[in-house]
Amino acid sequence: MAASDRSGLRRVALLIPQLTLPGGTEVQVSLLARQLHARNIDVSVLVLWGDEGYAKTLRLAGIEVHRLGFVSLSSEPSALVANLRAAGRLIRLLRHLRPQVLHAFLYFGYVVAPPAARLAGVPVVVAGRRSLSFFKRERWWVLALERAVNRVTDHVIANAAAVAEDARTVERLPAHKLSVIYNGLPETAFDPAEPENIDTSLPVILCVANLLEIKGHRFLIDAAATLARQGNPCTVILVGDGPEYAPLQTQATALGLDVRFLGSRTDTAGLLARADIVVLPSLSEGLSNAVMEAMAAGRPTIATSVGGTPELLEDRGLLVPPADPAALAEAITHLLTHPQHATTLATAARAWARKNLDATAMTTQHINLYHQLLETRCVE
Repeated sequence: MAASDRSGLRRVALLIPQLTLPGGTEVQVSLLARQLHARNIDVSVLVLWGDEGYAKTLRLAGIEVHRLGFVSLSSEPSALVANLRAAGRLIRLLRHLRPQVLHAFLYFGYVVAPPAARLAGVPVVVAGRRSLSFFKRERWWVLALERAVNRVTDHVIANAAAVAEDARTVERLPAHKLSVIYNGLPETAFDPAEPENIDTSLPVILCVANLLEIKGHRFLIDAAATLARQGNPCTVILVGDGPEYAPLQTQATALGLDVRFLGSRTDTAGLLARADIVVLPSLSEGLSNAVMEAMAAGRPTIATSVGGTPELLEDRGLLVPPADPAALAEAITHLLTHPQHATTLATAARAWARKNLDATAMTTQHINLYHQLLETRCVE
């Protein structure tokens, strides 16, 4: 039998630590799982320590979601015992499911998956990279463990060229073990939406991001304060939850700004349609779903020039340095005072997103790579 015949792709397992809403990786895993299922591939989703969030949607689509029962890392003996049992459960489950490909996402996912997959006899193990490695640089053991499991991982998929380059230089991954596949957007992301009612007469600046320090919200608030001092006040809408909520609220109140915290939401289409400008002021990014969705919605977008964001917005949006509220305020002022330029950028961004961020194309690229890796295994 020819190698290509023996490598026919039938069963794939996706592994992720959790499926919480509205995390960017969780969005992409859910989308990939549903797309693979629609191609008649038997796909299962394995979750290390929680199956809330997108699990219900996946199960309603006919996709099995398995919760493995891992617990948070700690020095307590009970945690070690629980995780050893969960690892054994993972190995047994993989032997039962018999996936041809196990594709793991996020750090704990792609550290746990390769040794378990090898013990279970899974032919191909793939790991995802979806962010830069800023969090590894001050923790030698994190990077050391990652480099160790890379030796038993067949391939790494990065969601941006910048992320792939980071993995190549920091993790010392050889180029032949790296591929870039951009995130995907469902067709609904391009559908027109009714603008949500926002009670304000000011320009609306929208930021969709979890309230984490790395997302740089404080610099957006500082930029809004600069705009207000210059006689160009705006209403800033923040969508997301996280530990920075209280400090950001205190900052906005002290500056006397109209900043509205809407909490975590997945229904952002109406907000995007209402926004005059979408801003993402992150200090570090992989490939931002929030920026992608703004592009698909045809909204003028400003973001910091970090990670894969320039790959999305080069000549299709405005890029500013991270942690630079003056540059951010200047970019916002430019788009507000040059509406024709804002429209030109937004139109180009939407067209590029439709061509390059299509979920169907993203899934086809994954399937082709899975096939290629299986063929290599068969030849070996």
